Amino acid sequence: MKTAHVFLPILLLGAAPARTTDWLARIEPEARRVEPGIVEIRHQIHQNPELSNREEKTAALVAAYLHDLGLDVKTGVARHGVVALLKGGRPGPVVAVRADMDALPVTEETDLPFASKVRATYQGQEVGVMHACGHDLHTAVQLGVAAVLTALKADLPGTVKFIFQPAEEGAPAGEEGGAALMVKEGALESPRPQAIFGLHAMAQMGVGDLGYSEGPALSAADTWEVKIVGRQSHGARPELSIDPIVTAAQFVEALQTIRSRSFSGLEPGVVTVGTIHGGQRHNIIPGEVTLSGTIRTFQPEMSRLAEARLRAILKGVTEAAGATGEVVRFERGAPATVNDAALTRESAPALERVVGKEHVARIPPAMASEDFSYFANEVPGFFYRLGQVKPGTTSGDHHTPTFRADDSSILVGIRAMSFLVADYLDRHQTRGR
Repeated sequence: MKTAHVFLPILLLGAAPARTTDWLARIEPEARRVEPGIVEIRHQIHQNPELSNREEKTAALVAAYLHDLGLDVKTGVARHGVVALLKGGRPGPVVAVRADMDALPVTEETDLPFASKVRATYQGQEVGVMHACGHDLHTAVQLGVAAVLTALKADLPGTVKFIFQPAEEGAPAGEEGGAALMVKEGALESPRPQAIFGLHAMAQMGVGDLGYSEGPALSAADTWEVKIVGRQSHGARPELSIDPIVTAAQFVEALQTIRSRSFSGLEPGVVTVGTIHGGQRHNIIPGEVTLSGTIRTFQPEMSRLAEARLRAILKGVTEAAGATGEVVRFERGAPATVNDAALTRESAPALERVVGKEHVARIPPAMASEDFSYFANEVPGFFYRLGQVKPGTTSGDHHTPTFRADDSSILVGIRAMSFLVADYLDRHQTRGR
């Protein structure tokens, strides 16, 4: 106790100044004021979805809205990305907020009055296009946050960088895109934020609830494709063949030992085979089979181990069968999204103040992937989940035709993110002087 009394005056000298602004009280009426217009914007974006690296109209809508707010807006970052600066009236640090804008090649099957009927070409095929992952909601919420904080900017202690990102779902083959390209093109520079925040709608969580993970939150996503070449023969004469289908089946089964026997039982991981293609006719053993899939891990060393084991298993299985195997491609996608521990611990109470402690849950890491990780690898990041399901309704899972995020989650998202940012700036304002 004596030691604590000796150091207390020193600690107080270095502490942030006492907060005099009740940010939540000021945010509440502003959020409700902008909500109707933001909901309409969400409907417009949902009805007019655009695939990754094709978000021209969405980006134009976003940029126009931000211009009307009087923000400093830069367009054309990573093709169709938009970056805007809100400079507060008081000195303080710089923080960033990120939302994604792209949609998916999914044909919508909801009864929403603003459901998408858009069709486009994806990988050479005509497909339906839908916001089946909530990116329309993310974009709308972030526009609402920009409007709310602009209304309070005279007292805002610092600068907020709004990042609207294209191609979170992955750029088309042969193109760069997404968060990695935004970082490469300087989205985090001039000025550089000292923290970045992001949110994602969650189809398993009700409106009014928020969730977060400390440390690993979302997995890395690697993609692989393999070709197994055997020898073709009549289906009635298998002894003349080297059957790539049987070999592929053995390969698929052996892949499961990566997770069950190469990883520690305490180490999360997923190895999935997503496609198998081979053969043209029921009575012909084909000459080759191709397979593709994904590997999800949280540690880079586990990703490398999984790749090494996949290659070794392919070699062993094909050699035993007399076939040949080739890893056509092994691509490392977005790294794992890892929430900064210190930032998470100071952010969680802010979320609790907005919706109540009973509505904020610490949730386990998920095997989904998010390229927010590229931003969070550059500066400390905090990425949390926004409940989207209105009581009495249901939503299909992410990336499905029946996915639906309720409009009522927009106000919750605006309030939560606006307060999270304002509260952070208030608590860290001495660092920006």
